[in-house]
Amino acid sequence: MAWEGQMTTMLRYIINDVDPADYKFSNRRLETTLLVAAQLIAPTMDFANVYDINVESCQLDPDPTDSDTKDYDFVTLAVLKAACIIVGSEVRSESTNAISIKDGPSAIDLRGVSNTLVILYKDLCEKYEQAVIDYQAGSSIAGTSILGPYSPGSDFVSRTHSDYDHRGNYFRY
Repeated sequence: MAWEGQMTTMLRYIINDVDPADYKFSNRRLETTLLVAAQLIAPTMDFANVYDINVESCQLDPDPTDSDTKDYDFVTLAVLKAACIIVGSEVRSESTNAISIKDGPSAIDLRGVSNTLVILYKDLCEKYEQAVIDYQAGSSIAGTSILGPYSPGSDFVSRTHSDYDHRGNYFRY
C-alpha cells in the first residue's frame, strides 16, 4: 500500500494542499483521482509494467513505487495527470464564483481568482504534455548527439578547441 502514501504526497505538493490541519482534499479523494488518472494514461502509454487499475476498490497492482516494480515514469505521469484533473475541477468550481459587484464607492471583484487558476491549470497540463512527449521520445535530451572523428563539424571542434595553447604548452583549466 505504498503507492497511496508516496503518490498522494507528491500530488499534495503539486496542488499545494500540504498543511495537514487544513487539507482541502481527503486522502481517499486524491487516491481515487490518481487511479482515474492512471486509468486514463495506461492505455495510451507503453509502461514497463502492465497495471491492473480498479477505481472502485481503490487498488493498483503492481505497486509502481515498490522497489521491485519501480516505475518512475508511470508515477510522474499519473501524478501530473491527476493534478490536471483536480485543478481543472477547481477551475470549474471557481468559475461560478467569478463575480464583480459595484455598489457606489465599494466594489468586490472575484474574477481574478478563476483567472489565476486557469493559468495554473494550463501550466500543469503543459507540463504533463511535455512529460508525455519526453517519455515517448525515450527520455532523451533534445539537442544531444554523438560526434565521431568523421562527423560533420567534429574537425572544427578539434581545430578550435584544444588542451594546448598556441605555443604547444599543455593548458590546464
